[in-house]
Amino acid sequence: MIGKIIGGMVGFMIMGGPFGALLGIYLGHQFDRARSGPITGGQQQQARDSFFHTVFSLLGHVAKADGRVSSDEIAQAEALMDKMGLDSVTRKQAIELFKRGAKPEFSIDETMQDFMRVCGRYSNLKQQLLNYLIALAMADGELDQLEQDVLAKVARHLGFSAALFKQFIDMIKAQSQFRGSHAGAGGGRPFKDQLADAYRALGVSSEDSDSQIKRAYRKLVSQNHPDKLIGQGMPEDMVNLATEKTQEIQAAYELIVEHRK
Repeated sequence: MIGKIIGGMVGFMIMGGPFGALLGIYLGHQFDRARSGPITGGQQQQARDSFFHTVFSLLGHVAKADGRVSSDEIAQAEALMDKMGLDSVTRKQAIELFKRGAKPEFSIDETMQDFMRVCGRYSNLKQQLLNYLIALAMADGELDQLEQDVLAKVARHLGFSAALFKQFIDMIKAQSQFRGSHAGAGGGRPFKDQLADAYRALGVSSEDSDSQIKRAYRKLVSQNHPDKLIGQGMPEDMVNLATEKTQEIQAAYELIVEHRK
């Protein structure tokens, strides 16, 4: 989008008139596609390696944020490896990365700079990285201030504002309420609370129109689409987590639609 805006302005200023603006918008559109399109060849493998290394090293860093790595946090990391179905070699690599991230000399700034150099132009990968870290940090049911400070630093490196970071936390917390559920199933919680969580899970308000809510839902589903994520360099082992997230989003959307009928 930014390419279209800049291109249109430059085309108008250089060539003048609507034709120049249209030409500039077209060129800007090609620029946007180049920035966000699928990775090919060696770039895809490079992005895949970068995403994997960044996730597990940052998990170790977040776990050590309060000064010690608890047995619960280790169990959560191992559960992630199990869910990904890692073979013994890759699992050992993930454990080493986790341990490296927990060391005092670990540099979050260098790690994020390396990630942004490889994956910074792919918005889906950036958001997925933050989503995974938030979700796993909250796996024990809470997000303490030290963990949140680390995640906020990651969000800044990724280019997300403080307000957007807070919204991501609210959305992921609400989405987790729909894990393994379907429309109308809320684990015995009052329907009013289920519905409020459903709106938060989509990042929308009860005041929004049906079309606004549908757009938000479709955008979230698109961001978690397996083919799109793999095309941008996400390790295939991690796509299962995105699929699980899509199911949570769908359950929240179905609850809203059913209520609005």
